[in-house]
Amino acid sequence: MGTLENRVAIVTGASQGIGKAIALALGREGVKVVATARTTEAIEAVVDQVREGGSDGLAVTADLSVEADLGRIVEQTVERFGQIDILVNNAAIIHPRIDLVDFDPQLWRQVIEVNLISVALLTKAVLPHMIERGWGKIINISSIGGRKGGKSRSAYRVTKAGLISLTESVAAEVKAHGIDVNCICPGGVDTEGYREAFGNRGREDNPSLLLPEEIANLTVFLASEASSAITGSAVDAFGGTNPLFR
Repeated sequence: MGTLENRVAIVTGASQGIGKAIALALGREGVKVVATARTTEAIEAVVDQVREGGSDGLAVTADLSVEADLGRIVEQTVERFGQIDILVNNAAIIHPRIDLVDFDPQLWRQVIEVNLISVALLTKAVLPHMIERGWGKIINISSIGGRKGGKSRSAYRVTKAGLISLTESVAAEVKAHGIDVNCICPGGVDTEGYREAFGNRGREDNPSLLLPEEIANLTVFLASEASSAITGSAVDAFGGTNPLFR
């Protein structure tokens, strides 16, 4: 986009899939990327790739269900780079198909904690830094599943619907401070998490699935000045899984 050089971005769930693709795409635009996930080796490898592309990065191992870890992500980012310009809330648990009557309560709570509560709390922790600078871009990764309920997908879809509402609410609160908040609702994407949750081979079994890089490109746009007219929006990016094609 030509407008992201030396910005600083936090990307959650950056060890694989959509998060990894976003981290690398931002790095190619000159963004300094703070990659966070629970797997140290994986996010360090992502940061190495960001550096190979000519930008800088930092790997922060964290469990988003632990509130202290959320604060540590922000602290280490500011300590290393002095600012936070972009936050991409991507990390999520994708549970297999389970009817509510059979859903383990602990797993239900864990999905809500990681997919929704941690997004709100990390955003809350980041906002004072963006408000102080008078600029910021927050992009939440929702889902086509956030648009409608679905059999055996209750916990996941509840969180993704909640992200859309959270996006709209926070956007209204912070626009006066120069901060834009949007979310992306991807259709089916060929990621490791998708393959594991649904027991398939991704695009080999379903060629209509999106590539993670397609969502990453949209994220780069929303993180840039080029998206200045857009805030409080949920952008549908359904690709070949768009219900219109069925």
